[in-house]
Amino acid sequence: MTLQPATEDLLRQLAPQVLGIVLRRFGGLDTAEDAVQEALLAAARHWPADGVPDNPRGWLVQAATRRMTDQIRSDQARRRREVLAAAAPPPAEVPDGDDTLVLLFMCCHPVLTPESAIALTLRAVGGLTTGEIASAFLVPERTMGQRISRAKQRIRASGVPFALPGAAERAGRLRSVLHVLYLIFNEGYASSAGPVLQRHELAGEAIRLTRILHALLPGDGNVTGLLALMLLTEARRAARTGPAGELVPLTEQDRARWDQALITEGVALAVQAMTQGPTGDYQLQAAIAALHDEAPTAADTDWPQILALYGILGRLTGSPVVALNRAVAAAMVHGPEAGLAELEPLDQRLAGHYRLDAVRAHLLDMLGRADEAVAHYHAAARGTASLPERTYLITRAAALRHPPNQT
Repeated sequence: MTLQPATEDLLRQLAPQVLGIVLRRFGGLDTAEDAVQEALLAAARHWPADGVPDNPRGWLVQAATRRMTDQIRSDQARRRREVLAAAAPPPAEVPDGDDTLVLLFMCCHPVLTPESAIALTLRAVGGLTTGEIASAFLVPERTMGQRISRAKQRIRASGVPFALPGAAERAGRLRSVLHVLYLIFNEGYASSAGPVLQRHELAGEAIRLTRILHALLPGDGNVTGLLALMLLTEARRAARTGPAGELVPLTEQDRARWDQALITEGVALAVQAMTQGPTGDYQLQAAIAALHDEAPTAADTDWPQILALYGILGRLTGSPVVALNRAVAAAMVHGPEAGLAELEPLDQRLAGHYRLDAVRAHLLDMLGRADEAVAHYHAAARGTASLPERTYLITRAAALRHPPNQT
């Protein structure tokens, strides 16, 4: 039988909570996750016919515990220790969501590479299957399975306990969590490779997980800022592609298609984030996104304020990508020559990066230097693995070679 969307959403919401409870009781991320997956499959089989139980989380915990107990009993070498653990009284109940936060910290542990942390987070916290994650990142399922397995092995070898890190370590670990969620969203909003520009399931999952994190840490400015940034960016999704899935740049988007409810929520969160502690990069990025989203037309965009915010963000992060975006803002405020001048220091820091060629092509295009612009559009097209971006760049170059008013 097919699960109702509400039941499917409930299972996705409960999965990390149940995994956390099982981990606390038994340990072993590998075996605990397998047991929870078995419990979720059992729920998918029984709930459509029997109805959702009064205590769905307790039902899942009990099903997963039975699975773990069976596995423990089949493991003779570890029987005594693990049977005692299975027979021990259950731990005190923790508030809903607490274990989700612990699980996020574990999956985004600094011992993991960003790629491994993303995969493990989507698997353990997001509840996606290995096949779904592999499909989203355009790699074979076996490759993704190996990546997830290696991540679990590194977590096990690190000896990290299933508990929130201490205050001294928490800030750095939270930074890793936010970075992983940011990377998941970015891959969903602007896919780095493949035939489609956007992967809605990844962007949606990043927003869902960040909403959970914000509910658990509502007073953290970086968390609030990241959620605001995601919502303000996601609000433009429907207008970012044309009928054939082609890329539509920000200045040409039909703003009537932007999601006003997300904009309203995102702006409110962006304002709130700026009042929560020291200003960080996610708050600043959210403020920039809010200025874009609040402009009725592209011509109404407050570019001077955006330029000022990019200046602060650049000093805070030292990121060459931020400097690249600041060059675009400088061009909009002071003219394309000023933007080109700001690109020169980036030639070494972003050497070979297709976005540098794309921005330079755009600014040369604004100056009417068609031949130079065409060369950089083609260089950018060769550098991107995203088919919609490549098509857009080639189309821009072709339009300069053959303007519409020429026969």
